[in-house]
Amino acid sequence: MSDWLSPDEWRAVALSLRVSLWATALSLPFGIAVAHVLARRDFWGKQALNGLVHLPLILPPVVTGYLLLLAFGRKGFIGQYLDQWFGLVLAFKWTGAVLAAAVMAFPLMVRAIRLSFEAVDPKLEQAAGTLGASPAWVFLTVTLPLILPGVIAGAVLAFAKAMGEFGATITFVANIPGQTQTLPSAIYTFLQVPGGDPQAFRLVLVSIAVAMAALVVSELLASRVARKVAGR
Repeated sequence: MSDWLSPDEWRAVALSLRVSLWATALSLPFGIAVAHVLARRDFWGKQALNGLVHLPLILPPVVTGYLLLLAFGRKGFIGQYLDQWFGLVLAFKWTGAVLAAAVMAFPLMVRAIRLSFEAVDPKLEQAAGTLGASPAWVFLTVTLPLILPGVIAGAVLAFAKAMGEFGATITFVANIPGQTQTLPSAIYTFLQVPGGDPQAFRLVLVSIAVAMAALVVSELLASRVARKVAGR
């Protein structure tokens, strides 16, 4: 692939993979926790939380990116403290691209995992609890194995969404070659340059290949987990 793609194109592909993997890995624990709360808890403000989680799906991505810039920019109401206390700057850095991708992918992850929680019979968890198992042990030994196909599906959906994220990312971290230029940003850049169609087309093919590979791996893992849960 290094011979087929130019160094700049390869850097965009590598950065997109890096951003997507980090965005998926860091948001997965939060996705499981939020999905569990939405599926199994009734509380005041539940609909507000559900709306907040799904807000990035409704808002234009550029708006989400601008809100991230207001919150996590160097002078943002959160970003200024991250900079002062930890020396962590997210805006116009690849780490900011991770945050933007995670925020945009989070609703898809939560929805897939929430559906898995809702498909699990609570009586199975209650039975384990009556045998003396703690809630944490019940979750780890009963609930988590049953929802694992949904967790895998949610993670793959989040990864694919993160790979294709453009609007929020380019607004929050710009389009700096070698630093914040992800695969979609590189495709956009090449399309703005006369004669850049061949480079853009190559990156489109790479995007399709990565997405298809992720889906195939997801299906294989989900099928394998489902067979183990069913005892086959």
